[in-house]
Amino acid sequence: MKAGLFALILLLAASPAFASSRSQRGAALFGTCGCQHCHSIDHVGGHKGPDLSNVGRTMKKAAIRRQIVEGGKQMPPFGYILEPAEIKDLVAYLHSCREMPAK
Repeated sequence: MKAGLFALILLLAASPAFASSRSQRGAALFGTCGCQHCHSIDHVGGHKGPDLSNVGRTMKKAAIRRQIVEGGKQMPPFGYILEPAEIKDLVAYLHSCREMPAK
């Protein structure tokens, strides 16, 4: 019984609907956790940090996660503030940001 339940959980976690909701939660967190104070996406947000509209094209998930958790350059670390699930949601959202740069 436990193996079947575990398999079902894995299947649901890998489903596109779950990933979409994770990304949606990450989008909400981007606004409520203060990311928008320094970063913009689609011309909405601050300009102290880089525009993240196409961060999903330029960084892998592991690099996005590391930047959030450890900070770097002028960005403070947020690994001690955010819950692990919140970090996963933010990474999913930011990795989905793949706007083509303007030419």
